[in-house]
Amino acid sequence: MNKVVSKQQLSANVTLLVVEAPLIAKARRAGHFVIVRVGERGERIPLTIADSDVKAGTITLVVQAVGDSTRKICALTPGECFTDVVGPLGQATHIERYGTVLCAGGGVGIAPLLPIVRAMHEAGNRVVSVLAGRSKDLVILEDEVRASSDKTIIMTDDGSYGQKGVVTVGMEEVLKSEHVDYCVTIGPAIMMKFCALLTKQYGVPTEASLNAIMVDGTGMCGACRVSVGGKTRFVCVEGPEFDAHQIDFDELMMRLKGAQ
Repeated sequence: MNKVVSKQQLSANVTLLVVEAPLIAKARRAGHFVIVRVGERGERIPLTIADSDVKAGTITLVVQAVGDSTRKICALTPGECFTDVVGPLGQATHIERYGTVLCAGGGVGIAPLLPIVRAMHEAGNRVVSVLAGRSKDLVILEDEVRASSDKTIIMTDDGSYGQKGVVTVGMEEVLKSEHVDYCVTIGPAIMMKFCALLTKQYGVPTEASLNAIMVDGTGMCGACRVSVGGKTRFVCVEGPEFDAHQIDFDELMMRLKGAQ
């Protein structure tokens, strides 16, 4: 079992947990995720690894309470244990020196974006981050993102913090003012769809990290299938990141809606 080392409440429904997982901490790279379970009959929940500490043997998970299983995870306290933590799973983010990289994150999507921001910065890129949330309290991990970004723009739907507007408003501000070589977007499917439509207009290659339904995490069940460039792909083993301009976001959103 994997023990919870520490816990932090990022917002009313979003919790950060630092969890003992030394082998995963050593092997994980930006973009990797784990599948966790609480209780012998617990649901298998995929969570991106937001951070790791190899020396301490820990990984950091950020969880949004949206159903019974995620509420059980968020209710864990330091000293309590996950029944299972399996990973690292998926394909790591391809990191190289592109030039200027635009990183756009919305809500809890900021958590999986953070390790990519750090990796892109460490690779020598100029990193411009646009973080968005419905309100100020839903913009998480801002300080951590700022530490590895050359420029950070904050957008809130209600204007309670940063600039008023959705993430694409901040993105277009950047795209109009400077040359962008690459973009990474993570957040709700509808957000990533419009990010992709925007960057396509500007001819900027874009990767999106998908939050598809997952069960086994090994590509066997097929629950996470998505259409990319007209072909069926499996998010858990071939993703979670794909060319955003090739993803059928409407199909993805229909499948996510059907699971609710």
